Amino acid sequence: MPESNNSYRSSARSGAPMRRGPMGRGPMGGMGGGKAKDTRGALLNLLSYVSGQRGIILFALILAAVGAVFTIIGPNQISRLTNYIYDGLSGVIDMDGIRSVALLLVGIYFLSALCSFTQNFIMQTVTQRTAKRLRGDISSKINRLPLKYFSGNAAGDVLSRMTNDVDMIGQAMSNSLSNLVTAVAQFIGCLIMMYYTDWVLATTTVAATLIGIILMVLIMSRSQKYFTARQESLGVLNGYIEEMYTGHDVIRILNAEDEVREKFSSMNQAVRSANFRSQFLSGLMQPLMTFIGNLGYVAVCVVGASQIINGRITFGVITAFLIYTRLFESPLRQISQAMTQVQSCAAASERVFEFLAEEEMEDESAKTGRIDKVRGEVEFRHVKFAYPNAPEKEIIHDFSVRVQPGQKVAIVGPTGAGKTTMVNLLMRFFEPTGGTILIDGVPTENIPRSNVHSQFGMVLQDTWLFEGTVRENLLYNTKGVTEEQMIGACKACGIHSFIQALPKGYDSVLKDNTAISAGQKQLMTIARAMIQNSPMLILDEATSSVDTRTEMLTQQAMDQLTDKRTSFVIAHRLSTIKNADIILVMRDGDIVEQGNHEELLKQNGFYAELYNSQFEQAS
Repeated sequence: MPESNNSYRSSARSGAPMRRGPMGRGPMGGMGGGKAKDTRGALLNLLSYVSGQRGIILFALILAAVGAVFTIIGPNQISRLTNYIYDGLSGVIDMDGIRSVALLLVGIYFLSALCSFTQNFIMQTVTQRTAKRLRGDISSKINRLPLKYFSGNAAGDVLSRMTNDVDMIGQAMSNSLSNLVTAVAQFIGCLIMMYYTDWVLATTTVAATLIGIILMVLIMSRSQKYFTARQESLGVLNGYIEEMYTGHDVIRILNAEDEVREKFSSMNQAVRSANFRSQFLSGLMQPLMTFIGNLGYVAVCVVGASQIINGRITFGVITAFLIYTRLFESPLRQISQAMTQVQSCAAASERVFEFLAEEEMEDESAKTGRIDKVRGEVEFRHVKFAYPNAPEKEIIHDFSVRVQPGQKVAIVGPTGAGKTTMVNLLMRFFEPTGGTILIDGVPTENIPRSNVHSQFGMVLQDTWLFEGTVRENLLYNTKGVTEEQMIGACKACGIHSFIQALPKGYDSVLKDNTAISAGQKQLMTIARAMIQNSPMLILDEATSSVDTRTEMLTQQAMDQLTDKRTSFVIAHRLSTIKNADIILVMRDGDIVEQGNHEELLKQNGFYAELYNSQFEQAS
């Protein structure tokens, strides 16, 4: 099994009993719904997720419905107002009646606007809280996922779920939910008021609108799969972009721009195709509803005119019905728009809750074992290991070694020998399939992962510096460090002068375009480990990016760093580990030799062969 330094970037653990996430079926799942597989399931997941805010959401929806009712009452009063004016054309205008109706209309529309504003404010507040909680849960979920998840899923896809999908859910919640309730209330209210006013005109309007409702349902049933495909293809594209941006230099060196461009174009086309199909079908609803509304408007005018000529209705009734026709068509338009957003929301919810339902690492809240004052004694006792995805292929076979406090242990061997796997087991990124690992006599399986991790400082082959000041990078997650201690560590690593030469010294901000060599970055991570001052150390090819001249200075800093600390050093340059107390020589997942440098050379075995081959290459 090839080694992977990515193991160090997560406290994930594979091979342990798994639990389901907050939306899953297991002991943590409060819902029992599992992963959403369709629109209904995804929306039920979302509904369960916001159950704590159900009361305030219900209040907002009631306000939306009340506001719609006030809007519906308006045309009935406008009918009265029109009749007052029409009757006044042949006699005296009743100004008192007009004034009372006008004041009533002002009050009705003011209350309607107040209800609309209040429910909109409430829904926006609920939406932002929900989006914030979703992003927080996704972020927390990342730290609870096993290592195998990160090796099988693109980082960009996870980021897309946290950004694009959560934003889509937020937009749908803030706009579609209240609009949908308002539209339904207005639709039902209009229907009642129209039949109350005149059943002939009401039937005419409904008949014209029924065609639009049938077509809208047919379109929605066809378009949902395209909304789901749009969110999935967007996640794949984001993952690919993130990977290609990270490896941009390698792509240029290998002249792979054409291949990357071709693959990107293919993915981009998939996003465009899914977007076009979903938006095209949903876009049909708007002009369709407009056409149906205008058709109903014309039908009411024709039928209403004949009704007036026959003396069955007054002029005020036809005026009210013209308004009702618009109010009746408007909620259909709103419903079509809301359902488009609901479909997008369902697709995004499915992806988000699918992620939240992924299997997690074992819950360690019940573990009480801790190690605080660490001496640094480490023992591998008959350790065996096989990766979870290939349990039949054992990587480590019955390995035992005891490391005394303060000893320096070097792990050497060819690429793929299993060196990183040993460190993964020590850090509990993986669990042994057999045997036990002990720190100061305490089995690591009885100690929470966070407590194990806090005992180790790490310097990895892949340097990690974030956008921030030099000081923030050096003191990352380390408290109580004095200025003198920080500068002393940088001097020991030979980077103090370099940092002082930066525009603002230790307060200079490091960015992607900051001119820092790979060796200088590596030295900064070594200084960070010195500042952290952990009782034990793991060094994975910590001098791989340092030139030969700098390596001598770095080696002195490393010797100072490992002094009186139990340290595990993964090394390819055997010249850097001559002074190790124990050298573990690995080959094909087994420890084939162990001892110090002189002892292993005398054995004239595999270590001697590796060492002599490097010496010959150097000469």
